[in-house]
Amino acid sequence: MLTLDKFEEASKIVSEVTLETKLIYSDFLSEKTGNQVYLKPENMQFTGAYKVRGAYYKISTLSAEERKKGLITASAGNHAQGVAYAAKKFGVKATIVMPTTTPLIKVNRTKSYGAEVVLYGDVYDEACNKAYELAEEHGYTFIHPFDDLAVATGQGTIAMEIFKELPLVEYILVPIGGGGLATGVSTLAKLLNPKIKVIGVEPAGANCMQESLKKGKVTTLSGVNTIADGTAVKTPGEHIFPYIQKNLDDIITVEDDELIVAFLDMVENHKMVVENSGLLTVAALNKLQVKGKRVVSILSGGNMDVITMSSVVQQGLIFRDRIFTVSVLLPDKPGELARVAETIAAVQGNVIKLEHNQFVTTNRNAAVELRITLEAFGTEHKNQVMEALEKGGYQPKIVRTSL
Repeated sequence: MLTLDKFEEASKIVSEVTLETKLIYSDFLSEKTGNQVYLKPENMQFTGAYKVRGAYYKISTLSAEERKKGLITASAGNHAQGVAYAAKKFGVKATIVMPTTTPLIKVNRTKSYGAEVVLYGDVYDEACNKAYELAEEHGYTFIHPFDDLAVATGQGTIAMEIFKELPLVEYILVPIGGGGLATGVSTLAKLLNPKIKVIGVEPAGANCMQESLKKGKVTTLSGVNTIADGTAVKTPGEHIFPYIQKNLDDIITVEDDELIVAFLDMVENHKMVVENSGLLTVAALNKLQVKGKRVVSILSGGNMDVITMSSVVQQGLIFRDRIFTVSVLLPDKPGELARVAETIAAVQGNVIKLEHNQFVTTNRNAAVELRITLEAFGTEHKNQVMEALEKGGYQPKIVRTSL
């Protein structure tokens, strides 16, 4: 059972391995949403995510014999690192099965804690089935990433810390993959204040908990499709589901495009790297239909590889009209390219890339295509560039941007 005594016990135990992640008040997000927004930066934990809480507390409850057998789990990355780090602290062997799609940074960091990594399957659920097979074959003790009450209790210690810092908190937004974090946070939050609202946030392309709550039973999605790899789960936990039904007030879903914009918000305004799953609650702030409330957004992790980061930044700049590509037709004669460049420079547009296509028509003298990828200050500046090109006698058309 998830009791207040157990949460208090877990808080003391996990403090041995967790860093203090004090709430950060966000002027930017508060002004943007009309609420008093605080961030709980679990992306700043030693392992880069909150998962070490549940892993360490779970292992602390095991018998010496269970630990001696060796531990095994399946994870898309953050639970993997949590178990690997916790196992190292307890001096026991750990085997981690990770999907083949797991970012390299998560794989390497898991190995750095001394764990054996097995890459298997495209999504978490396939990796989990493989982990169960290996547990049966070798007699390992399985540490479930979310469908375990002890793990959920460890994760719930986040709520204890939130209440200590902000006793009058009114809303807590929590990411949902399989549901362990949401179970622990919502259950403890309701124990401490039955009037508080706890809102779960899922990727629109992996909304297994939302579908389960709609149907009143644990439901498996036919597939998942989201850039939020840490929450790309097809089936939520059965053991924890009753607690979600009882304590979670609502679920908000977030599209991938919204996560991309949220990433830029966090980098530019808080100088923090938060992984896509950890950004779910930030993106959901815009969909919270309240004003003037004290809201805590849990940033669950920050383990993002640089290639993914680069892609997200690029797409974010495109969504914000900070980078765009325009196509113009011009005669194929000397001086035309310079004239276009001068037109753009006059309104402070910055050219990133040029593509000159002489074969867009059979009559090159009549027209050739020039595709210009530009950097702008935003939508207003982009419109100024487009207007300048129109006044210059061109007929600019926005085309799909590709850097």
